[in-house]
Amino acid sequence: MNVLCRVFTSSRVLSSNFTFSFSQIPNKTKKTLPEKRRLSQLVCVRAMATEKQKQHGQPAKNMSWKKLHNSLAQITNPPTSFGKVALITGGDSGIGRAVGYCFALEGATVAFTYVKGQEEKDAHETLQMLKKVKTSDAKEPIAIPTDLGFDENCKRVVDEVVNAFGRIDVLINNAAEQYESSSVEEIDEPRLERVFRTNIFSYFFLTRHALKHMKEGSSIINTTSVNAYKGNASLLDYTATKGAIVAFTRGLALQLAEKGIRVNGVAPGPIWTPLIPASFNEEKIKNFGSEVPMKRAGQPIEVAPSYVFLACNHCSSYFTGQVLHPNGGAVVNA
Repeated sequence: MNVLCRVFTSSRVLSSNFTFSFSQIPNKTKKTLPEKRRLSQLVCVRAMATEKQKQHGQPAKNMSWKKLHNSLAQITNPPTSFGKVALITGGDSGIGRAVGYCFALEGATVAFTYVKGQEEKDAHETLQMLKKVKTSDAKEPIAIPTDLGFDENCKRVVDEVVNAFGRIDVLINNAAEQYESSSVEEIDEPRLERVFRTNIFSYFFLTRHALKHMKEGSSIINTTSVNAYKGNASLLDYTATKGAIVAFTRGLALQLAEKGIRVNGVAPGPIWTPLIPASFNEEKIKNFGSEVPMKRAGQPIEVAPSYVFLACNHCSSYFTGQVLHPNGGAVVNA
């Protein structure tokens, strides 16, 4: 990625005021060499933050930090390949397709799911698109037909991806469905269960199975919606699931922080996807997106870079439990 840079820290940092080496890590920690190296970096950074620094007046001058900064890290050329294995649900069209496309461009190996019996044409087109743009070091993309609303199906998807690629580095929970209704009285139990199974149950199911094959540095990204923050009277059950996804993202981020697995979300605003003509009447489709400050609906490709950013450890290593808002300028509060 052109916007990325890598920061490498040495196992021993030397400056006029501070030194650190592996010997300062107690043996009782029983850390492996890579773990000790990572720990040494954290200790170095912490020492940088806590070491006494004097600035005489404002504004503070960066020159006093320069020597320490240069001894800690060096900026090198960005990596030329993402090199990750990504599983994207609902990846045959819309935002999911755009995310898969951007990931493939960055060198990721992509697997995606689609609805069996309903989305074969879209899935085939997406698969061909991914094959055309994939990098030489990425493996062939795969498309997996399934109904994600059930635990056994989600486990089967994860097993298929792991059997093909050996691991999962990025899990993108994106599949969703929505239906309009003017009153909560119209939402019966079968519909409520259907929407919740697809939109939030699947996030739990896939995550619990995928985690067995994810390691430190892996990432989970959940698609929520601007509706979780501002509400939507005609998409009540859908909006409720999107609010649940925000809470799920924040809680899971806290749970997995110690494992070094980051969990974040993306809350798109009005985006042109197949869900729009499938859900709304002609008048709503005509005015779709006009309510945001930018006065237009967004395109899936305008949302996809948010996922690339959150999946990239070089860009977003300090992001977890957060939600990005590509929504055309709507101001939302957490």
